[in-house]
Amino acid sequence: MKLIVKSRFWVETEKGPLLGFGRIELLQKIDEYGSINKAAGAMNMSYKQAWELVESMNSKADRPFVMKQTGGKGGGGAYVTEEGKKAIAMFTQLEEAFHQFMDSMSAKLKI
Repeated sequence: MKLIVKSRFWVETEKGPLLGFGRIELLQKIDEYGSINKAAGAMNMSYKQAWELVESMNSKADRPFVMKQTGGKGGGGAYVTEEGKKAIAMFTQLEEAFHQFMDSMSAKLKI
């Protein structure tokens, strides 16, 4: 029988949860679509929930991860800041290291 260790993780600050898999996906979708509303739709999430997650991340980070752009000819939108892109990269690196660790531990399991 092969045993496999499974787990999930997230990153917190002293103010509470900052990053997790869902929040990272939301940041990536905002970066892709340039819109919180479109990102929320792509994730089958309400705009309200997406906006609350963005506000939560922005309030806990030293600098905002997402900034809104107001209207104009093409309408408004949102973009992921450099700080937000650094957060995505950091989480991705952490995720890779975490999976390598979990795989190595799984390989050692025997009953």
